[in-house]
This record gives sequence, C-alpha cells and structure tokens, in this order.
Amino acid sequence: MKILVPVKRVVDYNVKVRPSNDGLDVDLTNAKMAVNPFCEIAVEEAIRIKESRIDCEVVVVSVGPAKASDQLRVALSLGADRAILIETNENLEPLTIAKALHKVFEQESPDLVLLGKQAIDFDNNQTGQILAGLCGLAQGTFCSHIVLSETGTIEVTREVDDGLEVLRLKLPAVLTADLRLNEPRFASLPQMMKAKKKPIAVTLFADLMPMPSARTKVLGISVPPARKPGQMLASVEELVEILKLTAEVIE
Repeated sequence: MKILVPVKRVVDYNVKVRPSNDGLDVDLTNAKMAVNPFCEIAVEEAIRIKESRIDCEVVVVSVGPAKASDQLRVALSLGADRAILIETNENLEPLTIAKALHKVFEQESPDLVLLGKQAIDFDNNQTGQILAGLCGLAQGTFCSHIVLSETGTIEVTREVDDGLEVLRLKLPAVLTADLRLNEPRFASLPQMMKAKKKPIAVTLFADLMPMPSARTKVLGISVPPARKPGQMLASVEELVEILKLTAEVIE
C-alpha cells in the first residue's frame, strides 16, 4: 500500500504576522515557518496506518519554495519514507496546486491520498476536493476517524453540521484530516538527524506543467481595525438609553 501525503509550508501559528509595506502581501521577514497543523495530522495518520501494516509506504509531497524541504524533513523524521518537492516561488491558488498534485498522483499511483482539510494561512479548504475531482476518486472530507479494511475499502467518520456521517469508500480515495482525527507525535533528535541525510526528489514546477494564469487578484491586505474599549454600565436602563441614542439599534 502507498499513501501520498501533501504538506504545506506556512507561518507558525504562534507568529503574529503583519502586512507588507505595500499592503499587497504579508511580511514574512524572519518569520518562523512550520508544517501546516492539519497537514501534520494527515502525516500522523499515514504513519499510524504504516505502523499497522507490513507493506506500506508513506510519500510526502510539497509544492512551494526550496525552503519547503525543511517541512518535508520534519515529515521524514516522523516516519515518512520518501519526500518530493515541486519547487516554485510563486504563490499558487488551490486549483493550480491540485493540478500539480494530480501529476504526482499519476506518477506515484498511491492507494490513498491524505491531506489536511485546510491551510491556516488562507483557510481555503479547496485543494483536497479539487484533487479528488481531477483524479476521479471518491473523497471523504473533515475525517475524524479512519478504518482500513482488507477488502480494498476504507470507512471514514466525518464531521458535518448536525453530527457525524460514516462513509465507506473504495480505494484509491482522497481524504482530508480534521482536528480530532489524532494528536501528532514529536520527532526525537536521532530521527531528525537521520531525516537530514535522506534525499528529497526535487522537480521544478515549470518542468511538471506550465504556470497557469491567476484566477484571483489580491487587492489589499490590512490589519483589522482595533476594537473600541468596553464601557461599564450601572443599570439596564442606562444600556437601553445608549442603544437608543448612541448605537441607534433600537427605537
């Protein structure tokens, strides 16, 4: 069995980002980068499946700059077997990333594709669904529980608005990991040292496919306006008076 796990390089969730001087991008100067948290969950689930089976290979892939190899090595230190980097310095849209991953899917022919449900930078929640459509595969999104069977199917529990939904999908399939799927492990120092020696297969994005034209354009990025300080009131009557005269939300 082969599991393909796309991972994304994002700003560490503890870092407070600011707009760039031109207001068209985010200033990432000296910002700490990390594996997208939902991608970490996907990697962890793939490794757990590998640990429960003898014939299983976990391949991680990232579409991004050369420095994204750091995040791939994190996945290798956690237990992934191979890593692939589709190198590009462009900010790609979910559709373009899904098309690149589709090329990798055709080359690797995995039995299962596991992604994080969304990235914490843009929160698009689109790549997994688009990839499933391009590959013509069944998909299970927002997975909180996964059970593999020996009959070539996989049972997933996914979170929906009014509870839980259980699906049985035929492999190969595309799954996106939700927050409650598992708790990612930490890599030990020896594992991290070994991961530094593992090769990463690098392919230039331009060699994989032509760069498509952008479908969206960023008009501006700004910090949300500061909230006004709260006001302590002595009575309900005073609150009603303020809502009438100042806020003008009631008559």
